[in-house]
Amino acid sequence: MVVLRIAALIFEPIVVSIPHREQIMKNNEKQIAADIYQAVGGKENIRALEHCATRLRIILNDDSLADKKTIEAIPGVKGYFLQTGQHQIILGGGLVEKVFASMGHDSDGTSVKDEAYAKMNWLQKSVRILADVFIPIIPVIVAAGLLMGLRNSFFNELPENILVITQVLTDTAFIFLPALVVWSTFKRLGGTDSVGFVLGLMTVAPQLPNAYAVGSGDAEALEVMGFAIVGFQGMILPALVTGIFGANLEKILRKYVPNALALVVTPFLTVTISILVALFAIGPVVGELQSLIMAGITSIIELPYGIGGFIFAPLHQLLVIMGLHHSFIILEFNYLGEGLGNPLNPMYSATGATMIGAGVAAYLKAKSSENKGTIGSSILSTSFGIGEPLLYGVVLKNPKLWAANLVGCSVGGGFVMMVGLKPSLVGVTLIPAIPAYIGQGLGLYLTTILIAFTTSFVLSRIVLAKD
Repeated sequence: MVVLRIAALIFEPIVVSIPHREQIMKNNEKQIAADIYQAVGGKENIRALEHCATRLRIILNDDSLADKKTIEAIPGVKGYFLQTGQHQIILGGGLVEKVFASMGHDSDGTSVKDEAYAKMNWLQKSVRILADVFIPIIPVIVAAGLLMGLRNSFFNELPENILVITQVLTDTAFIFLPALVVWSTFKRLGGTDSVGFVLGLMTVAPQLPNAYAVGSGDAEALEVMGFAIVGFQGMILPALVTGIFGANLEKILRKYVPNALALVVTPFLTVTISILVALFAIGPVVGELQSLIMAGITSIIELPYGIGGFIFAPLHQLLVIMGLHHSFIILEFNYLGEGLGNPLNPMYSATGATMIGAGVAAYLKAKSSENKGTIGSSILSTSFGIGEPLLYGVVLKNPKLWAANLVGCSVGGGFVMMVGLKPSLVGVTLIPAIPAYIGQGLGLYLTTILIAFTTSFVLSRIVLAKD
């Protein structure tokens, strides 16, 4: 009843005021756009303008003309920060698209992504490339994970022929995950998509000994000139390196192969050389490196008594703030590729729940209806996995609130590792992730969210009471 009462307090003013607010926002989207133009030095100072799910991303000709306080004071703006040359204005899902459309800005052809990339250091560039490679793959993994949860709960008693169909739906994405990684790497690095995809399929070709079967002793590696050749099943890092090698080889060949021969010679040499290098060198060497890295990281994350989760969950939120959180995405794909389940996903849900706990405490403390509406809408978006408005617009604005939130992260992350919660899922958290946990520890997942939320909420109420 307490939870329902809190939910009612938060969402009632939001729901009641939706028609009124929609009319206001319809009138104000152009005003928000105009205010942003004024706060960043005018339309003529904008070199490039793009947006993601929740933020406007702006490159300016003169960064000194941007006024941080003025931007943050604009109604509808939930946060602002400058990172790698990008002025990122957090508006939240839905509103950001409308404001972007209202701005109607024609850039000078400069890409926000390209210019920001040029200003990054080597670590930021590496993380950005990883994100650009793996994020396009996430939707199919999400779909497969959700279907797997439903199958485990509702379809295990079906006839064998029907079960085979469900296995096609749930297992295909994981079986061909290395091929998807090679394809996406080619695409990101400017190679030919189809060449990359075929090369990726070759790494998991059924003619090669299955890496899982070889590892379990059910099959033997293919011996060729003293080399032990196996498929790339579960090998995410070798697939990434193969894609990098193949894409760069193709770009080199484009420079030297005559145009008259390019259509035949370039893809032929790219695929032939790349698959040989992949099977004889990249697979054995990088595959062993992947095993060592995974063993080291896993040993830390799986420290006994939940200590690993206690450390990792708040660390992840710190990396989110620094823009380096995508560095863990390859680790998540390695977990899934090796069929181990992904313990990081429920920890991400725990960190989201702690933000909601802190947000609810801030909502109850807020005086004005405007602040309550802003915080409430941010809580709602976080419940569906978009936490930036709540993190930047509410939690980080109060150091005590953030500290309470980090403690909640540690408690939630520690619980995840204590109970061994490891779904076959990546990319979605909190409410959208629930179907994937059906048959894979749904009760533990909901308990994780409740523990993380409660810890953060109680501590936040305590620290806010002293303000």
